[in-house]
Amino acid sequence: MSMYQSIGTASDRVLESLKAGLELEFGRGAGEALAHRFLEAEEADFRWDARVEERWIGAYNGPDDEEFELDRIAICGRLDGKWFCATMLVDGDGNAHGMMGCRQFRSLVRARDTMLHAH
Repeated sequence: MSMYQSIGTASDRVLESLKAGLELEFGRGAGEALAHRFLEAEEADFRWDARVEERWIGAYNGPDDEEFELDRIAICGRLDGKWFCATMLVDGDGNAHGMMGCRQFRSLVRARDTMLHAH
């Protein structure tokens, strides 16, 4: 028996699990606020993990003192019940190092369209 679950649904469940765990640790009502603080502090990683699709835009031309090369990757996905498109800075191993921008949408169609036209 196999079970199919969309990435968007899985990312929403991750956030719900985070909230539940924080409520167990810090008390009822604290989970929601703390989860959003975690999300803000680690937003690039959460969005990168919640991506449904990605598209390489090009190399990132950052400061000359960068230790390694980064790529700009446009992604779309779903997090906390909302579709989004973001431009991420990603290393050659596929690890997110930052986010250059993010917009939220009401539908996957609009988020995906924005990702496909990102430059």
